[in-house]
Amino acid sequence: MFLSPIVTSILEVLLVSVPTLITVAFVTISERKTMASMQRRLGPNIVGNYGILQAFADALKLLLKEYISPTQANIILFFLGPIITLNFSLLGYVIIPFGPGLAIWDFNLGILYILAVSSLSTYGILLAGWSANSKYAFLGSLRSTAQLISYELILSSAILLVILLTGSLNLTVNIEAQRAIWFIIPLLPLFIIFLIGSIAETNRAPFDLAEAESELVSGFMTEHASVIFVFFFLAEYASIILICILISILFLGGYLFDISFLFILIKYFYPYYLVWDMENIILDYIFDPIVQGMLYVLSIGIKTFIMIFFFIWARASFPRIRFDLLMSICWTIFLPIVIGFIILIPCILYSFEIIPCNIFLL
Repeated sequence: MFLSPIVTSILEVLLVSVPTLITVAFVTISERKTMASMQRRLGPNIVGNYGILQAFADALKLLLKEYISPTQANIILFFLGPIITLNFSLLGYVIIPFGPGLAIWDFNLGILYILAVSSLSTYGILLAGWSANSKYAFLGSLRSTAQLISYELILSSAILLVILLTGSLNLTVNIEAQRAIWFIIPLLPLFIIFLIGSIAETNRAPFDLAEAESELVSGFMTEHASVIFVFFFLAEYASIILICILISILFLGGYLFDISFLFILIKYFYPYYLVWDMENIILDYIFDPIVQGMLYVLSIGIKTFIMIFFFIWARASFPRIRFDLLMSICWTIFLPIVIGFIILIPCILYSFEIIPCNIFLL
């Protein structure tokens, strides 16, 4: 049956946004269970089997709570801030390639688009903190804005070096350029800097100075409650998942996978007399388009959740640092290192005459 372009577009958006929001729910559960295990606690274990439905119970509780707004707040901007933050957190998923051709929008300037979208979410935080007419919320929003603007420079500079190796701003081209070798190997120092900058960019501990409970109650969302607090909560975890997907695309090969790795797993887990049969089954089905699409999505999903686990591990392991130290690390340590690589890597590419043809023609 023929569907109109509008209906098709709506279905495509729902096909990406609904699984994203469900993933956010399960990421919150996995974070609480993982941190509980690291701190020798049980974590959520009542609602559902092993507490697997705890996030949905929390969401229902927040949706049913009475909404209270400050009397002196700018009500329009007070509501608009969380909506802007959530919308721009979800807009980045539009250009994510989950496989060859498996993207809503295969945009040739995808990297610029995702940097612009992530930067615009800062306005929602700033509006929410200022409109609440609270000194704690205002200080939290100022901290968050300064932190995001500072670490945006680190992330964009690191991405520039990936572009120098691929010669394209298209995310699919960046993934396909890693068929020979993942960029994490030649750009390991940049990968570490990008990972640390990503934690700061998403306001996660130990860089959650915008939400420092001991100093600012709850930062820019101090006065928000009920449904609009859920918007901030969803936006934070949606941004974490998006930045982890971006890390896997830029440095870990994205949806690429090696079939020989499957054979290694088979030889490790299956008895020797079943190995030949399993290898034949895989060779029979591996070239099926549906199976390949599932393997692509599984590959990028596994890499993304490894990065999410690192975010959780960092939160559970490191203490919060001071705000002035956070800014000092950015401007006096990370930025000079990244600028040094910006000078070094083009020199190496030019010396070996391996500059991508797209950049050379420009």
